[in-house]
Amino acid sequence: MKIYLDVILLINFSFDFILLFLVSYLLKRKQKMYRILLGALVGSMSILFLFLPLSSLTLFLLKLLVSIFMILVTFGYKDISSFKKNFFYFYILSIMLGGIIYFLDITFSYKNTGLIFFNNGLSINFIVLLIIGPIILFLYIKEQKEYKKNYTLIHTVEVKIKNKKYTYRAYLDTGNKLEDPYKKRAILLVYDKKLGFNYNDSILVPYQTIDGTGVLKCHKVDSIKIDNIEIKNNILIGESKQKFNIEGVDCILPNKIKEEFL
Repeated sequence: MKIYLDVILLINFSFDFILLFLVSYLLKRKQKMYRILLGALVGSMSILFLFLPLSSLTLFLLKLLVSIFMILVTFGYKDISSFKKNFFYFYILSIMLGGIIYFLDITFSYKNTGLIFFNNGLSINFIVLLIIGPIILFLYIKEQKEYKKNYTLIHTVEVKIKNKKYTYRAYLDTGNKLEDPYKKRAILLVYDKKLGFNYNDSILVPYQTIDGTGVLKCHKVDSIKIDNIEIKNNILIGESKQKFNIEGVDCILPNKIKEEFL
């Protein structure tokens, strides 16, 4: 029997790409395409292990290591929680996709030879790719449109407090009207434990939400730049006790200051 290594590598690469793309899409990682392609390329190389005289346990461990490396190459390492979530979704989707192929094999009585399923020379793997390919393309176009829409709301903020500089990835919340009720100063919300907010040297600003009222600990900034544009308004920076639900964002900009840099 002839084994076409290039065909096997191509199919393996395609499935790894689909899995990594779906992980990125479902978890809203918004990874660049070249990172997903590079991760899929790393994964496709694992097929070469099958041609080596390895035990089942060794082969399993090597595939596990390759999967970890694929996740790191594609998504990088931010924290253990994000990594575990990426890894979990990758394997869950792998099981689901493998189940689909197995179901098609049983349903249509395809015979498998080695890694590829055949019937009259046609591979189930190619059939699955033909079905999933347009779906992936649709999801990619949809994601890119959403990314471009949100990209205009993402900004780089550089804050100087007590001669120390802090840089944040900020999201412009057009519905955020948070301000100091006394002097009408706009307030940036930041999640950063390094700032060390405490009651002794903070400006206490009362606020009211749907859930109730509270007091926000704030610092007065020496200077602030948004996308390298210096903001002249008198601005406070307030402490957020919780991480924001927007991927990669650690600062929320109020709508009040958008006219200064847009």
